[in-house]
Amino acid sequence: MTESKTRTPKQPTMPIALIPVVFLSVILLLNIFVWGGDAHIPLILGTVVAGAVGLYLGFSWEEIEKHMIATISKSMQANLILFVVGMLVAIWIKCGTVPAMIYYGLQIIHPRVFLPVVLIICSIVSISTGSSWTTAGTVGLAFMGIGAGLNMPAPLVAGCIISGAYFGDKMSPLSDTTNLAPAVAECSLFDHVRHMIYTTGPTMVICLILYFILGLKYSSAAMDTSEIDGMLAAIQSGFNINVLLLIPPVLVIILVIRKVPALPGLIGGALIGVLFYYIFQLSGNSPFEAFGDVMVTMHKGYVSNIGHGAVDKLFSRGGLSSMLWTVSLVICSMCFGGVMELTGCLQAITNSLLKFAKNTGSLVIATICSSLFINIISGSQYLSILIPGRMFRLEFKRRGLKPQNLSRCLEDGGTLFSPLVPWNTGGAYMHQTLGVHPFAYLPYAFLNILNPIVSIIYGFTGITMLKMSPEETERAKQELVAEEA
Repeated sequence: MTESKTRTPKQPTMPIALIPVVFLSVILLLNIFVWGGDAHIPLILGTVVAGAVGLYLGFSWEEIEKHMIATISKSMQANLILFVVGMLVAIWIKCGTVPAMIYYGLQIIHPRVFLPVVLIICSIVSISTGSSWTTAGTVGLAFMGIGAGLNMPAPLVAGCIISGAYFGDKMSPLSDTTNLAPAVAECSLFDHVRHMIYTTGPTMVICLILYFILGLKYSSAAMDTSEIDGMLAAIQSGFNINVLLLIPPVLVIILVIRKVPALPGLIGGALIGVLFYYIFQLSGNSPFEAFGDVMVTMHKGYVSNIGHGAVDKLFSRGGLSSMLWTVSLVICSMCFGGVMELTGCLQAITNSLLKFAKNTGSLVIATICSSLFINIISGSQYLSILIPGRMFRLEFKRRGLKPQNLSRCLEDGGTLFSPLVPWNTGGAYMHQTLGVHPFAYLPYAFLNILNPIVSIIYGFTGITMLKMSPEETERAKQELVAEEA
């Protein structure tokens, strides 16, 4: 009879724990900024290095693989939501809902309130499309031209556009980052969106006041709205615009308020979009042929052929296939994060940071600063959400804080800092699109600057920092014991 031996893997030292992180940082920077690639392959190579560290520490490959798969499974709900969001965006454009939101929004421009209106319209467009980049590249460009006609400084207008675009990117259930954050923090999408209102809402009000005050200096100038008029005419030529087309997003908002789960709520929104397409946009094709067209659009996305460059760019998007890039990134990142968790490397790094996080406020600062740091070294707003989310997930549980507190911090730091870093994909895109360097518009991107500060203040004061109930606390303790085992 042979005696069975229990193998106990070694705990990593800080130098050992940093090996996968340093490798990933270097290969990410090279791949993104030198070779022009994406983050996917560096993440896979980083996972390989982390796995090698795990084998060195005494973990078996079976343990590593099992934990990777378990970690990926935690993101599957978010991946399903991302697929549904892609379909929803496509059908809402096809049925005229998104065009109607933008059409009515563009009609409220006035020189006296130009900057606040720019903020509001960019927010509406970004919420309706789920994309800050699309917003900046379409209506944002038009507003840059109008601002120049009013003799407004380009950095001021660009900062206002970016504030509005990232408000929508942060708050829209259609945004990929808005889905990533709760997936990593392990909370529901709609709980996440509702919780962000507490920090983003007051910040938005402050921004409106600041932009109104700054815009008064230019309120007497004559405004050339030819670009906006051209967009309005193009939208009218391509869609039957009706105020009733605003019903689908209103219904989704109602579902959010009533705490309906995200998947059935978004699927319901997509089905309403199909119905409204038949009511308002159907022409020429038979209902049977039209349904086939709807199926293709929801899969491959909507392609606009109106003939107006900015409008076609704005509306050519969506579809399930458009989300494959983001879903694959999530899976690759979860693989890396899962191996780092299993081997204890992530915990070793987190523990060093938590030495300075004695209370909830300093924990919020640590989370937001980590997101900023990842934004700087990786150039990816996605990784600035995914990696800190995995790092601090357990610590928020230990302190009895609901996961939506973490997901909010990830968005306040990760999503909003992205356009302020020149070599980040967000900053590089905004520089190229708007023609203003990120360091130039940074002082005027009020939402991106103020929102993290508001979040930190809430952390120190305890305002809206939701605590777990006794039942949730007990369940969290059991989960922590299981994960640490």
